[in-house]
Amino acid sequence: MRTTGGRSLAIAAATLMTLGLAGSASADAGDDARGAMPEQKAMRVIAQNDLGGNGNGGEGFGEVKTPDGRRILYVAHESGPTCFSVLDVTKATDPVLLSQTDVPDENTRCNSLDVSGHLLTVANQVLEAGQPNAGLRVFDIAEPTAPREIGFFDTSGGYSRGVHYVWITDGRYAHISSGMPDFVPRRPGNDDQIYVIVDLLDATKPKEAGRWWYPGTREGDQEPLPPPNEGFDEGCRLHNVDFDQATPNRAYLGYMDCGGVVLDIANKKSPRLVASMDDSPPEVGFLHTLWPVRGGRYLVATHESNMDSCEDYPKRNTIWSNRASGLRQVSVIPLPENAAELCQRGGRFGAHNVFEHAADEPTFRSDDVIFTSFFNGGVRAYDISDPRNPREVAYNIPPAPEGSPAGSVQINDVYVDDRGLIFSVDRFAGGLYVMRSPVTQDR
Repeated sequence: MRTTGGRSLAIAAATLMTLGLAGSASADAGDDARGAMPEQKAMRVIAQNDLGGNGNGGEGFGEVKTPDGRRILYVAHESGPTCFSVLDVTKATDPVLLSQTDVPDENTRCNSLDVSGHLLTVANQVLEAGQPNAGLRVFDIAEPTAPREIGFFDTSGGYSRGVHYVWITDGRYAHISSGMPDFVPRRPGNDDQIYVIVDLLDATKPKEAGRWWYPGTREGDQEPLPPPNEGFDEGCRLHNVDFDQATPNRAYLGYMDCGGVVLDIANKKSPRLVASMDDSPPEVGFLHTLWPVRGGRYLVATHESNMDSCEDYPKRNTIWSNRASGLRQVSVIPLPENAAELCQRGGRFGAHNVFEHAADEPTFRSDDVIFTSFFNGGVRAYDISDPRNPREVAYNIPPAPEGSPAGSVQINDVYVDDRGLIFSVDRFAGGLYVMRSPVTQDR
């Protein structure tokens, strides 16, 4: 399936469009779904900010409430020249860009960030292994509108490309996917991102607290190398690591072509494997996020589309059960009805990330509704109250932003705050979108 499935399914999708058998856009999408009127169902755009002309949003949001009631939003950028943007989103219909911080050099990107307490942590990833400035930058945001860099956890050197993702919720431990200068992967460039826990008790001097990697991926491991994913080999490396406040000693890892992993991190110096499942096949690979719901009894697995025109189709989201007997897929979250047309629209189409609410941020919380980013499929919301029968309840696909090389919107990430405001970013040019939906307002 992996060797030929992506191309054949993309061709099949195009055939469906030719025959007129693909699903159509929502009735309220307007006469031209790809023109000025966005496609939408129970979700509308109420504001947009082009982020000062640097509209290439990444995969990281964070929000804080100030003592005087303002809302400050931090937005990571996919690539330079901007590292992250700071916006005042107190007035939902008028987000105001306050400041931007540049990348440290032209070889570094800041794709991910997270906030906790008075700390803002920002991932630094470099183009090529061994380049400088790879690591985790730490900023003091005691004054939320004026981040001040105070520390740096250096992961540069050797085969490391630095930090791709960061999560922090307790003001002390940052959980990152990163290369490390002393970690030698068996397949450089494929298996180089591992799970590292960083202690920020003294944020000016971050230090490693523990690490874990998939057995068999390090040079010298006794375990055999995990079998490569045929056809779409993106490596056995960590992408995201997430947590549920109901199970603080469990870490949920999206380990790309090695599937999903659950760890016990009660002993941070020595994380212990609890369960794992490689779901490719039947999925095509690149498990991006393993998001726990209902106290970790169920997991939402997202699989990133990273090829244009559905060359790696179908990249979709699935739901797993997580029991003492192990992990098991229980359902597939349905793709949009007009998936075949979206495959031909330009750029990427398919799953990417799911909104990950943080225990210490003012975010929307629900075990019944999830929000996902779908590249040219926009922002999409699903009711998963019955995990075995998920259903789509809302979506919005903004028009193609001016200047986008994809020729379509490419929604990269989504964040929902406790006011029910839905924030999303375009990967290339559209910047920040603010949306509303009765899905959040009615809860």
